[in-house]
Amino acid sequence: MDDAILTLSGISRSFGDFRAVDDVTLEIREGSITGLIGPNGAGKSTLFNVIAGELAPSSGSVSLSGTDVSRLPPDQRFALGLGRTFQIPRPFARMSVLENVMLAPLQQTGETLLGAVFGKARIREQEEAIRSRALEVLDFLTLRPVSDQPAGKISGGQMKLLELARVLMGDPRLILLDEPAAGVNPALTEVLIEKIEELNRSGKTFLIIEHDMDFVMRHCDPVIALAEGKVVFQGTSAEAQSNPVLLEAYLGAPVDA
Repeated sequence: MDDAILTLSGISRSFGDFRAVDDVTLEIREGSITGLIGPNGAGKSTLFNVIAGELAPSSGSVSLSGTDVSRLPPDQRFALGLGRTFQIPRPFARMSVLENVMLAPLQQTGETLLGAVFGKARIREQEEAIRSRALEVLDFLTLRPVSDQPAGKISGGQMKLLELARVLMGDPRLILLDEPAAGVNPALTEVLIEKIEELNRSGKTFLIIEHDMDFVMRHCDPVIALAEGKVVFQGTSAEAQSNPVLLEAYLGAPVDA
């Protein structure tokens, strides 16, 4: 489990004269739950967007299990096992929760013109398999009771779980979570943590942006800190809690175990 599933080498991303990410080199260990912390404006979301393919790096490379994906679009990275959620959920609000999840798999037969015309039996078979898988995922994430509700009508915490459900339909090996606990009530936060840890035990790797330091220190190891686009700390959660720079800038005081 010590092999790197994600390697960033000299990643920079500029917007005009502003360098949001500045020469970031790091590895994410397969099987880990890695926390990415830092103040607002540190470059965390920009780095996520570069990793996921939403933004091209100005320089440097992104490798997934040894394969250079630096110039691949998000859908091709998703197909290779890299999934991500967003800080602000983006469901199709008028569609049901179940329909939102069923949309996630790539290369569905009904999405092509020839498939829609000549592959009706194949479409029905594939849709039934996708529906069955989607219901399994919704069961796992405790969303089955709201599966028929419009996605825009469920709670903010349930939308965060829906984001994860859509990602899981691709069976990713590496999942990027952007502030999963933000705006989520404590009960659903506990559900989310439980599911992350269960998925991690089954072999999923996580890289998580989170401002809730209690969440990070209790559930993430290792921890990486960014400031002004640069990596200023990499280490265990225990080391993070005793690092004077982090204590002053981000944590304020050690978090009880």
